Amino acid sequence: QVQLVESGGGLVQAGGSLRLSCAASGISFSLNAMGWYRQAPGKQRELVAAITSGGRTNYADSVKGRFTISRDNAKNTVYLQMNSLKPEDTALYYCNPFGLNSWGQGTQVTVSS
Repeated sequence: QVQLVESGGGLVQAGGSLRLSCAASGISFSLNAMGWYRQAPGKQRELVAAITSGGRTNYADSVKGRFTISRDNAKNTVYLQMNSLKPEDTALYYCNPFGLNSWGQGTQVTVSS
């Protein structure tokens, strides 16, 4: 059974930083590409960052240069370092192993102006 536990969200002022973590179990973590998604109220869920099993990364244009995705295969954990946060980054953030319809509870990020 796949389990994903996101943490690290919170309330931060614009320009601030947060580091999200997602601990995964029930999968061969090191073999899976992982993604961080977000969903704001009234909007569709969107992919913001992805990392392959080999460590290649890709970002949505809206976060490029501000967010960094990384992974620690020894800890079965994927991270999202978020810098220079903007109010439009406010959303519920989720991680997901590519190809699996498995989702955690998410972690809320709220950026005040």
